[in-house]
Amino acid sequence: MFEQIKHNMETIAGVSIYPILSLLIFFFFFVGLAIWVISYKKEKIQELSQIPLNDKL
Repeated sequence: MFEQIKHNMETIAGVSIYPILSLLIFFFFFVGLAIWVISYKKEKIQELSQIPLNDKL
């Protein structure tokens, strides 16, 4: 069954661009996410970490 899928994918023109695009999207998403996390303000992180402990009912 895999052989049939492989053969069909090889006959589609321009199909080789999809794995490259998928890798680039994956890579840039996680690089952007890492930059966002590193640049996030420490005071805001501290404030957000205290939310579950607040007893404001």
